[in-house]
Amino acid sequence: MVTTGEARSTGSTTPTPLQGALFTEVLPEEMTDSVGYRGPAACRAAGVTYRQLDYWARTGLLEPSVRNPSGSGHQRLYSFRDILVLKVIKRLLDTGVSLQQIRIAVAALRDHGVSDLAGITLMSDGATVYECTSDDQVIDLMRGGQGVFGIAVGSVWREVEGSLAELPSERPDDEEPAVHPDDELRARREQRNAG
Repeated sequence: MVTTGEARSTGSTTPTPLQGALFTEVLPEEMTDSVGYRGPAACRAAGVTYRQLDYWARTGLLEPSVRNPSGSGHQRLYSFRDILVLKVIKRLLDTGVSLQQIRIAVAALRDHGVSDLAGITLMSDGATVYECTSDDQVIDLMRGGQGVFGIAVGSVWREVEGSLAELPSERPDDEEPAVHPDDELRARREQRNAG
């Protein structure tokens, strides 16, 4: 995490955001835990495969926060925040950051409210991920040679928001259909079990 005035690698204390949030404190319902997106929709919005999504949920890297049922036949529901973090994970993986460092970064991001995430820039030198909450922190990392690339979470936010506007959402208390039309893995499993 970052403390005021200096950037440190993720894992220490929770910072007070220095940048203004891009969005107001009152979030639209689609960005709260009262609305969720099924796995296939989360995959499309985040740019990950369903296999990656399932693996990360089973290993605890990122579990769905709206509905995380155990057992087969139940749908996970991912919140806007979950999908935002999924897209950040994907970007970090694409730049070569190790899964171990990504786990540390994701744990640090969990400590932030949804609106706080918009003011964060994740910087990395390929080995360590740094959380910056001000332009000065980004500049200090670059001057010190620690920052090779950065991910502005606010821009990722806007991408996810645009993608989810076109995808179906549901409430966690909605009744689940027997087979969701987009749930390819469940359909294959049921075909295999039927003979």
